[in-house]
This record gives sequence, structure tokens and C-alpha cells, in this order.
Amino acid sequence: MKRETVFTNLVWRLGERFGAKLVQFVVYLVLAKLLTPELFGDVALVAVFIEILQLFIESGLGNALIQKKDADDLDFSTVFYFNTVVCVLLFLLLFFTAPLISLFYEKPYLTPVIKFMSLVLLASGMKNVQQAYVSRNMLFKRFFLATLAGTVIAAVVGIVMAYNGLGLWALAAQNLVNITIDTTILWITVKWRPKKCFSFERLKQLYSFGWKLFASSMMEVIYLKLRNLIIGKRYSSESLAYYNNGEYFPQFISSILNSSIDSVLLPSMSKEQDSRENVKNMTRRAIKIGTFLMMPFMAGIIVCADPVIRLFFNENWIPCIPYLRILCIAYAFMPIHTANLNAIKAIGKSDIYLKLEIIKKFVDFASIITTMFISVKAMVYGMLVASVISQVINAWPNKKLLGYSYPEQVVDMVPQIIASVIMGVIVYLVKYTGLEGILLLFVQIPVGVIAYIIISKIMHIDSYEYLMDTLKSLMNRKKDNAI
Repeated sequence: MKRETVFTNLVWRLGERFGAKLVQFVVYLVLAKLLTPELFGDVALVAVFIEILQLFIESGLGNALIQKKDADDLDFSTVFYFNTVVCVLLFLLLFFTAPLISLFYEKPYLTPVIKFMSLVLLASGMKNVQQAYVSRNMLFKRFFLATLAGTVIAAVVGIVMAYNGLGLWALAAQNLVNITIDTTILWITVKWRPKKCFSFERLKQLYSFGWKLFASSMMEVIYLKLRNLIIGKRYSSESLAYYNNGEYFPQFISSILNSSIDSVLLPSMSKEQDSRENVKNMTRRAIKIGTFLMMPFMAGIIVCADPVIRLFFNENWIPCIPYLRILCIAYAFMPIHTANLNAIKAIGKSDIYLKLEIIKKFVDFASIITTMFISVKAMVYGMLVASVISQVINAWPNKKLLGYSYPEQVVDMVPQIIASVIMGVIVYLVKYTGLEGILLLFVQIPVGVIAYIIISKIMHIDSYEYLMDTLKSLMNRKKDNAI
């Protein structure tokens, strides 16, 4: 696949992720000033069950459609009808068990909120196959239009409701409106429609690949949400809100950069699955570019954590700063996880993918068990240690599958690590100029950007030169077309 094609789709995906997340970020800041940390924690508790049930709707079948080389209308229609039935059943399950969930949390006022948010499951069922179709056919411009519209409309709804004192309902409505508008626009702009056909045989074939990804995703989500459940139940909703807010910034950056690369990488690799050398080269490129983009952001947030939280939120959220710094280190290496796992999925080795997840979950659950009775901060440190160990586990199979070992991957990351650390030191030294507050932050940001670019040029970092060459190639092609 031509690098210009991949790059163009990556730009659209980055645009979609950045636009959506920027709007969500602004809304999050507004709501954080209007609402208490406890309310944010309550919504996070409800979201645990929503996200777990959403996995049952997707069931790994979306990735199976993307990975299958000869997927046709019968495959897509079969998955669509199957998802529709599953999402209705799960909606009913969550709706009628809402009182039990509220009883578990000892928060009876959550019952109507859970019932309302269960509607998210119905929208998810309509959206999954359309997403797979867009990804498979590299039509990421459609994602840009749908996601941006849904996010903006949901933002307006959430802020208006919060200003009118609706508190918890403002957060719940924002989530539902977002996915509903997103799904509606995607349905309108994507021309694919389900045909009147269904095949249990095709479903079985797709599930033979998809169930392993589903099981892997389920273990990952349960692990991530178990931490939320423990913090919310053993400590408090307020403590959970501080943890989630500490994760917000690194997750915000990751969802733009890493998720964009992830969504473009899998279909691109799948088209090259017959050539292991091509898959290896794409994996290597993804790790280099991903860390080149991710690491300076994480380094910058670590250094600027205090003024960032004070500026964008308020004094109520200061306790989240230690969590923020620890989690930035973990998220800095997220591209190496994504690239290795995508390579394994792309060449059809979902059995290996599942085995990796099982091994990693032993590590992850061990980190929770050994830290949950100490403190929330200890749990976050445990997450960091587990993340480092998981890097090695994810990379290990590709030594044999692609001839690309973990030590080689570390070598490929070293230039980005060095450049990011140097940039972080330079940004940190800016505070000794005597500047404070918003002025300090507004000086640190451009200093960091300029420093990172200069360092990248001096070090001749491969990813920097690759991105510049690709950008020049695209610009020249547009000029030629204009002529």
C-alpha cells in the first residue's frame, strides 16, 4: 500500500480524533468547574458496566471483518443482524438490573441514570458494522464528519444541562447524545446497507477469529474497570474521580495519536498480510512514528502538570497531579503495545493474541491484588509496572513471526526517548525565568515544540525525516494535480 494513501487516511483519522477530543476537552473543563469530583466518579462507576456490555455487542467481529481478505455483503449483513439482536438483549439486561447495580454501590439515586445510559447499547449495535466498513475501505473522512458533529452537539447539550443544575444527568445525556448523533451521521454518509441475507456458517468463520479478540478485549476492560470498581467501592467516588482525571490528559493524547495510528494500521497491515517483511516494516514504522509523536507530549505534561491542572481545572483537582505524572510514563510507551498487537492480528494470529492477553492479565491482576489495600497511588504505580512488563510480553512473539525482537524495538525508540527527555529538561528550566501561572505555561509550550523540532533535526531522527518527506511528497502531488 502506498505510503501517501496510508498517510492521507492517518491525517483524516488524526483530524477526526483531534477535533472530537478538543471539543470534549473543552466540555470536560467546563463541566469540571460546574460539577463536583463525586459526580464524575458516579458516572465512571456506571460506565464500567456500559463498556463491558459494549464489548459483547462488538464481540471481535468488527476486527474480523477488517482482517478477512474477501469479506463481502453476506459477511457484513450477518454481523449486522447478529449485533442488533445482541444489543437489544443486553439493553434489556442492563435496564432491568439497574436497581441491583445501584444497591451494590449503595447509591440508589443511580438507578434512573443507569436505565437512561443503557440506551447507549442500542446505538452501539447500529454503529459497529458501519465502523468496520469505513476502516476496511479506508474511508476515514466519514469518521471525521460523524464524530465531530456528534461531539459538538453533545457538548452543547451537556453544558446547557449543567448550567441548569442537572448535574449527573448532564454527564449522562452528553454520552448518549454523542453516540446517537455519531451513529446517525455515519449511517447517512456510509452507503453500505444490510442485505436480506444471513449465514450461520459465515458467522462461525468470523467468530473463529473474532472470539479470541473479544476474549482479549474483555479481559483488558475488566482489568481496567476492576480498578475503577475497587477505588470507587473501597475508597470513594471522589478518589475515583481524581484517578480518572489524572488519566484524562495522557488518555486524551493517546486517543488522538495512538488510536488514529491503530485504526489505520490494522487495515493497512491486513492488506499486506501475505508479506511478513512488509508487515515488519510497517510495525517498525508505526513504533517509530508513534513514539516520536507520543513521547514529547507525555514529557511535556509531566513537567507542566501543576500549572496545567491549576489552569484548566481548579484547586479541587490538585490531588490528581501525582496520578497524572505516573500515568504519563505508562502511556508514553503505548505505541509499542499497539503496533505489536496489530501485527499479530493482521497476520491472523488471534490465538497468539489471546494467549498474550491471558499472560498479561495474570501480571495485571497481580498488580491490583498487591496494591489495592495500600493506597490509590500504590495502585497507579502497580499499573505502571504492569505496563512495562506487558511491553515485553506483547513484543515477544514478533521475534519469531516477523524477525523483529523487543531489543530491536527498544533501539528504534531510543532516539525519541532521548529527544523527549532533553525537551522536558528545557521546558522545566523555563520556570526559573520567574514566570508563573498561565504565562509560564504559554511560554513553556512553544519552547517545548521548537526545542523538540530542533533536537529532532540535529539528531536526524528517522521519524521526523520520514514525516517531512511524506508531507513534501503530498504537497508536490497536489501542485502537479493543480497544474
